[in-house]
Amino acid sequence: MSFSSDVKKELLELKMWDANSSLKQDEQLARLYIREAFIKTGFINAPNKEYHIEISYKTMKKALEMKELLEKCNIKNVGITQKGNGIIVYIKDGESISRFLALIGANNAMLRFEEVRVIRETRNNINRIVNCETANLNKTINASVEQIKNIKLLKQKHKFHNLPKNLQEIADLRIKNPDASYEELGKMLAKPIGKSGVSHRLNKINEIAKDL
Repeated sequence: MSFSSDVKKELLELKMWDANSSLKQDEQLARLYIREAFIKTGFINAPNKEYHIEISYKTMKKALEMKELLEKCNIKNVGITQKGNGIIVYIKDGESISRFLALIGANNAMLRFEEVRVIRETRNNINRIVNCETANLNKTINASVEQIKNIKLLKQKHKFHNLPKNLQEIADLRIKNPDASYEELGKMLAKPIGKSGVSHRLNKINEIAKDL
């Protein structure tokens, strides 16, 4: 059985009217109306796939009424589009789908959906962090390779000892610590400086080497 079928089955097992609900009468009526519409023509993807939930209508008027009702119930990111010979009201935002399931009373489905959504978004966040760190590391390595090449060139041309002492000091540290960040190099100096100071000195060495 599909996730969409499970949601509808759960909804069909609910009582039509919840006397213990804290919702006002018009809010309960709205929930029943939305629930009935989803049971009749609704569909939701399994949470491990693309986030997508829809309700089909034959006319634009009915679709617009549902969109307006959902937005009044604080469901955001509701869209409308044509599909085949009909019109669908759809949501593709994970948080909005979770709210929709809670609104219509599909609490078990909402918990399942949230569990998968949290895992997916955690993995995506980790991947973004790893990709960002990898990009930064590659940038650092490429810069370091260029700096070391220029420092060696200055030494080969016997120009290294003509450099100011502060540039010689940072150059020696770069040669000995090719993987170090600017912040780490700055802390290794006899008189520590910040990242911008290290960057300025290494850029100066690059400029002098290019003049050669």
